[in-house]
Amino acid sequence: MPHFEDGKIPDGYNSYLRRKFAFLAILLAAVIGLAVVAVSAGPVNISLGQTLRAVAGLTVERRIGAIIWNIRMPQAVAAIIAGAGLAVAGAAMQSILRNPLGSPFTLGMSNAAAFGAAFAVMILGTGVMSSGDGAEAIKLDSHYLTAFSAFLCCVVCAFVIIAVSRLRGSTPEVMVLTGVALGSLFTAATMFLQYFADDVQLAAMVFWTFGDLARASWNELAFLAVVTGGAVAYFTVNRWNYNAIDAGDETARGLGVNVSRVRLTGMLAASVVTASIVSVMGLIGFVGLVCPHMVRRVIGDDHRFLIPGSCLAGAALLLASDTAARLLMAPHSLPVAILTAFLGAPVFIMLIIRGYSR
Repeated sequence: MPHFEDGKIPDGYNSYLRRKFAFLAILLAAVIGLAVVAVSAGPVNISLGQTLRAVAGLTVERRIGAIIWNIRMPQAVAAIIAGAGLAVAGAAMQSILRNPLGSPFTLGMSNAAAFGAAFAVMILGTGVMSSGDGAEAIKLDSHYLTAFSAFLCCVVCAFVIIAVSRLRGSTPEVMVLTGVALGSLFTAATMFLQYFADDVQLAAMVFWTFGDLARASWNELAFLAVVTGGAVAYFTVNRWNYNAIDAGDETARGLGVNVSRVRLTGMLAASVVTASIVSVMGLIGFVGLVCPHMVRRVIGDDHRFLIPGSCLAGAALLLASDTAARLLMAPHSLPVAILTAFLGAPVFIMLIIRGYSR
């Protein structure tokens, strides 16, 4: 909280805070409303009353209760956790790197995760054919092994970026260039595996890259909630440091901020939360890149509000996208990553155009 000479907060600053909190309240209401819609909507129509009764622990029809608690509720919770985690990681990295294109997916981490999954399918034999039609005919024999391989490669990518940064100085340029180089390297390695893969292995590799929120179980969601919550708490504690870095490295150092340490630890926190989410749910692009920019357009760069705003915007965007993906081709479900890419690219282009027209 800023300090004022007479100890009284000016009315203009109070109005400033009210606008920020009002926007956060609107986003929170949107997340709650979209979560209710996500649980209610689907091939089997469930009324709002039935949804609220099930959530409250009251008695509902057994079939309805199974659909809510075993299928739709985990998917809605997964959308909230993944959207919030990816968006807050993107917001932090855009500040850390002082680059509007900064996000875990622009630094090669998604490419690293895709290689890890391809390695598990090809070398460890986790991709198998099963009875079914279309995409359902391809299954991952060991979901946990594939997820661990993707997570490990994603974390290795992050540590290489951090190691190079420590050798050459933890500047935004070094981090971005290292991430771009690693992204190309992991893409080439994935293509190499795909070239020698048989039909089933190749289909399993492609299947994994389709981000799917339905993959996560309640146990995995509990783990992701802890990781995401820890990352959000860390970024919140460092909100003033990120505000100082936004003003420039020299200004931040003049204010007593250890810029190198904040940058490296922030990169590590963003990488861990991204690796955790991607390894379980597959690649879900544009959420971490677009949501922070959307929030900035409304409430500015102050990380006291940008961090929670990005979390809520990411959760709302992924909830809406996942619900639409389930309804567009019902009773079949479209992978949510396809929809986020279709929606994210035009929205980001629009934000760029509006930003340069100011």
